[in-house]
Amino acid sequence: MTVDISTLDPRIISLGKEFFKSISGEAPSVFNKGWWTGKVMDWAMKNEDFKVQMFRFVDVLPYLNTSDSLSRHIEEYFAGDDSNIPDVLKWGATKTGIGGGLVAKVLNKTIRSNIEGMARQFIIGQKSSEAVKGIRKLRKDGFAFVLDLLGEATVSEEEAIAYREGYLEVLDAIHKECAKWGALDSSGDLDWGHAPKVNVAVKPSAFYSQSKPVSLEDTVQGMMESIEPVYKKVMDMNGFLCIDMEALKYKEPTIEMYKRLRKKYPDYPHLGIVYQSYLKCTEGDVREMLDWARAENLPISIRLVKGAYWDFETVIAKQNDWPVPVFTNKPESDIAFERISKMILENQDICHYACASHNIRSISAVMEMAKEMNVPDERYEFQVLYGMAEPVRKGLRNVAKRVRLYCPYGDLIPGMAYLVRRLLENTANESFLKQTFADEADVDILLENPEKTLERELANKPEPKPDKRPRYKGVNGELEPFNNFPPSDFTIKAEREAFPEAVAKLRNGFGKQYPLFINGQDVVTSDTLETYNPADTSEIIGTVCQAGIPEIDKAITGAKEAYLKWRDVSPRERAQVLLDAAKYCKENIYELSALQVLEVGKQWDQAQGDVAEAIDFMEYYAREMIRLGDPKRMGNAPGEFSQYFYQGKGVAAVIAPWNFPFAISVGMVSAAIVCGCPVVYKPSGLSSAIGYGLVEMFKAAGLPEGVFNYTPGRGSVMGDYLVDHPDIAVIAFTGSMEVGLRIQERAAKVQPGQEHCKRVIAEMGGKNAIIIDDDADLDEAVVGVLYSAFGFQGQKCSACSRVIVLDPIYDRFIHRLKEAAQSVKLGPSENPENYMGPVVDKGAQKNVLNYIEIAEQEGQVLVKREVSEDLKAKGCYVPMTIVEGITKEHRIAQEEVFGPVLSVMRAGSFDEAVDIANSTKFALTGAVYSRSPKHLEKAAKDFRVGNLYLNKASVGALVERHSFGGFKMSGVGSKSGGPDYLLQFMDPRLVCENTMRRGFAPISEDDDWIA
Repeated sequence: MTVDISTLDPRIISLGKEFFKSISGEAPSVFNKGWWTGKVMDWAMKNEDFKVQMFRFVDVLPYLNTSDSLSRHIEEYFAGDDSNIPDVLKWGATKTGIGGGLVAKVLNKTIRSNIEGMARQFIIGQKSSEAVKGIRKLRKDGFAFVLDLLGEATVSEEEAIAYREGYLEVLDAIHKECAKWGALDSSGDLDWGHAPKVNVAVKPSAFYSQSKPVSLEDTVQGMMESIEPVYKKVMDMNGFLCIDMEALKYKEPTIEMYKRLRKKYPDYPHLGIVYQSYLKCTEGDVREMLDWARAENLPISIRLVKGAYWDFETVIAKQNDWPVPVFTNKPESDIAFERISKMILENQDICHYACASHNIRSISAVMEMAKEMNVPDERYEFQVLYGMAEPVRKGLRNVAKRVRLYCPYGDLIPGMAYLVRRLLENTANESFLKQTFADEADVDILLENPEKTLERELANKPEPKPDKRPRYKGVNGELEPFNNFPPSDFTIKAEREAFPEAVAKLRNGFGKQYPLFINGQDVVTSDTLETYNPADTSEIIGTVCQAGIPEIDKAITGAKEAYLKWRDVSPRERAQVLLDAAKYCKENIYELSALQVLEVGKQWDQAQGDVAEAIDFMEYYAREMIRLGDPKRMGNAPGEFSQYFYQGKGVAAVIAPWNFPFAISVGMVSAAIVCGCPVVYKPSGLSSAIGYGLVEMFKAAGLPEGVFNYTPGRGSVMGDYLVDHPDIAVIAFTGSMEVGLRIQERAAKVQPGQEHCKRVIAEMGGKNAIIIDDDADLDEAVVGVLYSAFGFQGQKCSACSRVIVLDPIYDRFIHRLKEAAQSVKLGPSENPENYMGPVVDKGAQKNVLNYIEIAEQEGQVLVKREVSEDLKAKGCYVPMTIVEGITKEHRIAQEEVFGPVLSVMRAGSFDEAVDIANSTKFALTGAVYSRSPKHLEKAAKDFRVGNLYLNKASVGALVERHSFGGFKMSGVGSKSGGPDYLLQFMDPRLVCENTMRRGFAPISEDDDWIA
C-alpha cells in the first residue's frame, strides 16, 4: 500500500499541533538560559564571531592541560584588542576578593568545568559504569537506548583495536546488568514485545585505520574483520547492531560490509544500517538496498537520519570542484526524508524502520503515513539524540511509546568533537530545534509541507554572489575563470575501475622505442636507455633514444628558426595551443596517470594529481598570457602615446625532474611556449616515457614544427652543452641544489656568439619541517605528517623530512605517529591498498639507504619498516624510516634525502621550534599544526619559507591557490603557477609615439585633458 504525502498534510499538521501543545512551555536544556549552556548557545546564535571562536575553543580544550595554556588560549580566543572575555564565559565563577593570577585561575577552572559539563550533557558517560548507570535511568523513564562509543579518528591499527576493545568492555558491563532490566511496555524479554533491549551503533571507519575509498575491497574486509567480534558479542546478548553511516567517502564500503554481514548471519535479523537523507544519492541507495533485501530474502532494518556532516561534505566538494553531494537547501533534506520514509514504510514486510529526527513535522509525517498504510507498531520506532530535544522525546514517548535515545559514550577528547557537531546543529539557522525553542517560529510554518517551505525559500533567496574573477577573451570567445582540475573522486566506481584498466592497456604496449622529436620529426639514435618499473626492475617499459651533441645542435637550430615566427603569433593564439593541449590531457588522463604509476611508482591519487597539475598549468598560463599579452598604455599625457608589452626571450632549455615528471615538465614547457619561446626539452632519464607524452600532447594541439623539441639524453654527454649553448636564452630547471647551482654558474659565463644574458629559473629542493604545537589536533597532525613524509615515498621537494614537536605533546604525538607508520601497507604502487611503494630507481635506492645509515648513527630508530623479501628482491624498495633524538646540527637534519626518512626533533617552546625550522639553507615549504591563534600568527611572520601551510600537510600545492616556490638555496625565480611566473620568459618593451603634428594632437578618452 502507498500514500500521497500531500493528501495527508491536514492530518500531519493537526498531529503536529497536538504535539506542540503537549510540550508547550518546555524547552530543551541546551536552550535554557538559566543554565550556562543555554547562555552560551544564546550568545553564539547572536554573535557569529563568538560562535566560531567558542566552538574552536571547545575543540582545543581537552589539550589544555596546564593553567598557563588554558589562560593563554582563553585570552587568545576571546580577549581581542577591543573586547574582554564575554560575561557568559565568566558565569558561575566564584566571586572572590583575591587579586592577580588566582582570580584568573579560578575563572579558568570554572570555564573548563562549565564546558566539560556542557559536553557531559550530550554524553551518557565516560566510563562503562557511568554508561550503564545512565542507561538504567533512561530505561526507568521508559526510553530504550542505542549506545555509540565516541572516537572516530583512528590513525593506527593499535587505536582501531583499542576502539573495538572499548565496545567489548562496555558490552561486558551491560551484559552483567541487562538481565535485571525489565522489558519496556512488555511482559516478555523484548522491549515493546519485539525489540532487543541492547542496541549498539558502530562507526566502521574507526574499526580499520586503513579505510579509504580507493581500495574498496580491502576497506570492506578490514572493517568487517574488526567489527565482527563486536557483532558476535551483540548476538550472544540477543542484541541489535546498527552500522552507522559516516562521511560520504565511507558510504560504499559501509553498505557493502552491511550486506556481507547480513548474508553471513542470515538467521539473525537484528542488524541495521543508517542512511542520510541530506545526500542526493540516498533515495536511490535505499531503493537498491530494499531490492537487494527482497532478492536475498533477508529482512533488514534502516535508520534514517538527516545527516551530521553537511559542512564537511560541502567544503570538501567545493575545495575539490566536485559536485556538492548534499542538498544545499534544508527543506530538500526534509522532503527527501519524508519521501524515503514513505518508501521504507511501503516495504515494512522486509524492512524495519527507525525514524531518527527531532523535527516534529517529520515525526508527524511518519506517524500519519504509517497509520494510513496500516504499518504494525513493531515495524517502526523513533530515535532522538541523548541530551537534545528533551521535550520532543517526552512528547514522543507519550504518543508513540517506542522511543530510543542515541547515547554517545566515551572520553571527553573525542567527546569534544562530537559536542562541536551538536552545537553546530543547534545553532544553525536551519535547525528545527533552534527555530522551535530559541526563535519561537510560527507553528504553521514549522509544520508546513517542506515542498511549500522550499518554494517560499527559493523565491526569497538572494541572487548568488557574482563571480568577480576576471574573464579573458580567447580565440574562441570568453574563457571561464580559472579553476583547478578536480582530483579523482574514488567514491565513484568508474574512477576506481579506470586506473587498473589503463595500467593493463599500457602493459600491452610495453617494449616500444621512444624516438627523439626534433623540428617536427622523429629522430632515432643508436644510443638508447631502457626505462623500467621500479616495483619490478625486470619489467621494461620501453627503450628511449638518447640525444647527443649533434641532436642538441639540430634541436636548437630548429627552435631558433621557429622563434622568429612563434614570437609574433598573437598571445591569444599561443594561449589556445595550451588550452587545446589541456583538453588532450583531460581526455587521456587515465593513460597519462597510469604511466606514472608504472614508470616512477606513483600511487593512483598522486599520479592523477600530477596530470591534473599539468592541466592546471596550461589552463592558468593560457589566461595569464592573455592578461599580459594586450599592450598597456603607460601614462596619460596628451600628445604622446606609450605602450608597454612583452616578447619572448628566445629559445628555452627545459631540464625537468622525474618526481613530478608530467606536471613540472608541462609547467615549465608550457610557460615558455605560451610566452613565445620555443623549447628544447630534456626530461629525466628515469621518466622519459612519461616525458614523451608531451610530444603526443603538442601534436594533438597543433603546435608548429620546431616550437617543441623532445631531447632526452645523458647529462654527462649533453647536459653542460645544452646549458652553455650561446643560442639558449632561458634555462628552466627543477632538480637538486647541486645541479641547480652548477647551471647558474655555467649560465653566468658568456659564450662566443652569445647575444643575451641567460635567464635561469631554478627550483632546487628543500629540507622541510612541520611544527607540532602543544595544542595541535593530533588526529589531523599525525595523518598530515605521515602523508607529507611518506606520500610518494618522500620523493617530493615539498616533502616533510623534519617534524619538530613541542615537549608537552611529544610523547603522545610520537606514539601515535609510530603506530600509524606501523599500520600502513607497503608494496607496489599500482595496488591501491599500499600507502608507500618503491623509490624511483636503483641509484635513488642506494642514496636513501646511505642516508638511513647516517640517520641510525645520529639518532634512535623509532620505525624501520621494509617490504617482504620477494618484493625487495624485485624492486627498488627502501625502509620507511623514522628516527628521533635529532638536533639541528646533525647531517640528517640539514641535507636533502629525497626519500622516506623522517627526523623527529624536540623543542621546549614554540619560538625554539620556529628557530629549528629556519635552521637550514633551504626555504621551500613548511607546516604548523596548532590551535593557538598567536602561534599561527607568529609562524606566518617568522617561519620563513616559500609555501607555509597552517593545519594542513606541507605537500599538495595547487596552481594559483598555492603558487609554488622557495628561496635561499631552494631556488631562484618566481613561484610556478603564480601571477608573475611568465614574466621570467619574456622581455618587456616600450614604444612611445609623439602624436602631435604642427601643434595639433588627437585627444583620447583617457588623456589628462582640460574639462
